[in-house]
Amino acid sequence: MVDEIEGGSSVTSGGPAPDFPVSVRGCLFDMDGVLTSTARLHAEAWKETFDAFLAHRNPAAGERDEPFDLATDYRDYVDGRLREDGARAFLASRHITLADGSPDDPPGNASIHSLAEAKDERYRRLIDERGEHVFAGSIDLVRVTRATGIRTAVVSASANARLVLESASITDLFDVIIDGVAAAARHLAGKPSPQTYLAAASDLNMPASDCAVFEDAVAGVAAGKAGGFAFVVGVDRDGNRDELLANGATIVVDDLSELLPK
Repeated sequence: MVDEIEGGSSVTSGGPAPDFPVSVRGCLFDMDGVLTSTARLHAEAWKETFDAFLAHRNPAAGERDEPFDLATDYRDYVDGRLREDGARAFLASRHITLADGSPDDPPGNASIHSLAEAKDERYRRLIDERGEHVFAGSIDLVRVTRATGIRTAVVSASANARLVLESASITDLFDVIIDGVAAAARHLAGKPSPQTYLAAASDLNMPASDCAVFEDAVAGVAAGKAGGFAFVVGVDRDGNRDELLANGATIVVDDLSELLPK
């Protein structure tokens, strides 16, 4: 169940279409930070995981062991990326190399995959403890677009996207879901590669030029730009408006309610 809807209640249907600057037939939404506020739980889970990893090893020459910064390190290295890609990027920032290992590795510190599994365990625990919250403005926009015949998809790096969507009772608002599990099964590169977004557009049976992308992560807007999507909306939840614009956002809003028809 949804514990809270941030920003008020949602509309259900009807009304004019959103005032997009181009003709859009499909809307592709990132989940964490765009539809739900679970991005903060991901950041906390990564911090617990990386800080525990760094605290239990002796740095080799040239390696750094500064703790994970919730603001800068999350945004720069893991936000929007597949979890293994995020782990590699953060460790590289500390000049640490870790073997990839196997997707079957249990949670721990022995490999990239085991570190990613440890993070996932922590994230699921935080979800159980705190629940998830949806942004009302985002859900309003999804409902309005669907009411006007625009199809919708979720494109998330999270392996737990379906769990979160189901728990928030919003799964039925999306025709297609491309998450971390689907990306691995279909051998799709994660953001900033456009492959997951292009896969979602293909599953909706439309070209990228007919679709809009909605992202709060720099890697996500870069993927939208690289994929040739018609309209890339950056959502500024953390004061990174300039970075979103510099990396491919057509426009940047503080909340998706700003795109609702007036």
